[in-house]
Amino acid sequence: MSDSETVETPEPPSLLHPGVTARQTPDKVAYVLEPSGIEVTYGELEAKSNQLAHLFRDLGLQRGDHISFVAENHPLYFVLCFGAHRAGLYYTAISSRLHEDETAYIVNNSGSKVFIASNQKRDVAEAIVSETPNVQLRLMMDGVCEGHESLDDRMAGYPTTPIADESEGADMLYSSGTTGRPKGVLGELPEGPYGTAPAVAALVQGLFGASPDSVYLSPAPLYHAAPLRFCLAMLRFGAKVVVMEHFDAVFALELIEKHKVTHSQWVPTMFVRMFKLPAEVRTRYDLSSHQVAIHAAAPCPVQVKKELIEWWGPIVHEYYAGSEGNGFVYCNSDMWMRFPGTVGMPLVAEVRICDEDGSVLSAGQSGTIYFAGGSTFEYHDDNEKTKGSRHPDNPTWSTLGDVGYMNEEGFLFLTDRKAFMIISGGVNVYPQEAENQLILHPKIMDAAVFGIPNDDFGEEVKAVVQPRDMAEGGPELERELIAYCREHLADVKCPRSIDFREELPRHPTGKLYKRLLKDEYWEAAGRNI
Repeated sequence: MSDSETVETPEPPSLLHPGVTARQTPDKVAYVLEPSGIEVTYGELEAKSNQLAHLFRDLGLQRGDHISFVAENHPLYFVLCFGAHRAGLYYTAISSRLHEDETAYIVNNSGSKVFIASNQKRDVAEAIVSETPNVQLRLMMDGVCEGHESLDDRMAGYPTTPIADESEGADMLYSSGTTGRPKGVLGELPEGPYGTAPAVAALVQGLFGASPDSVYLSPAPLYHAAPLRFCLAMLRFGAKVVVMEHFDAVFALELIEKHKVTHSQWVPTMFVRMFKLPAEVRTRYDLSSHQVAIHAAAPCPVQVKKELIEWWGPIVHEYYAGSEGNGFVYCNSDMWMRFPGTVGMPLVAEVRICDEDGSVLSAGQSGTIYFAGGSTFEYHDDNEKTKGSRHPDNPTWSTLGDVGYMNEEGFLFLTDRKAFMIISGGVNVYPQEAENQLILHPKIMDAAVFGIPNDDFGEEVKAVVQPRDMAEGGPELERELIAYCREHLADVKCPRSIDFREELPRHPTGKLYKRLLKDEYWEAAGRNI
């Protein structure tokens, strides 16, 4: 592919939904959870999602109403989603890691009329009953608890055939809150009947070759936008989805071999975990079925990705996008090898790099990344956050809050999130570079870099790392790591001090809750950021 070529994304067939496969091959496995081995067929998925849609209608829910649910990667997760989709509802999959106050905030903010929880999340479910007074019905999977009825019992007896007024619903997912309160991303409900293909279906088919013969490995929590939307798209095509209940580097490789996985999606921290495995373990498994490995959600260290392509071959694909759906940047292995570190070229919407005043910058200059001409969105019930995501002079341009630059050939490179930028002595420092360097050190499992107060320079660069052996965490390793950074980066980008933790507050989707660490150090200094 030349630099000027575009990637074609053909339109998928009309009316894509699991019912199409259920009518043809009802006994085909739609998805399997691992390691429990629980399988759900297309026939079962179709029947249960129909029953759920009937229940929603019987409760009085109409097109455009809202439900929410919180659960681990559960056998009924996709039933909840497709039940809402075929009833024309908005649904919010809530992070199973959130505390009760955050969960209650999302339930209230979304305007959910029905709330569903798994038995594993019963403590949170019970705790928010009094805090979410507008919920009309509370249901629980795998049991009951105070204030909640059994989902299975309420669904039983309803028809397994479609409701009379099916229409296509949509998710309204919330940001992970790494830089503040979670934000609900509200888009318009799709026009047309149930099965009207979402935009991600065209990408999954056109870019990645999804088909009924695909086997898709999803190693991440399903409440996150990318895993959830890609899994649902694969199920619309009639593929088999393998859902990991918890990520483990060795087990992920085992599953590729066991299920003859053809497609997968990852975050860079998962690759890092794999490369920390002994070579004899890492290369033990037959990965020959693997055709497409996709990654997103966070920048991948250049050296890690180079080694990954050498190991897996040119099957590695990357994209840069957000839950907001306002743009999509894509990069295959060949493109990346020509321009290491790029996240690719825009396929959906155009990219504009702008300075603090909103002026468009030239190639090579770093600034805020805006998408121009993409889908519109708003942050639910938050006009200020919606306004803050728009370009000051071009309100149709929107940003995810990231900083980067375009090269002369039109490839985008990410620098960091704007909120994480460190200003030290008037110099802008983006901590992602130091994080990427530290994580490559053989004694380090994970790293976070951010700014802390400095009376002379305003801020100084601080690192908190997770060593492979906590017993080694001390002054000697600190000096070694600082010297290691200075071998590869300018002094101003390197940490002046390093602390050690047994584990960093990283989201299972790969995002680092750097805000929690940063707040901790600024509060200890008696300062506000």
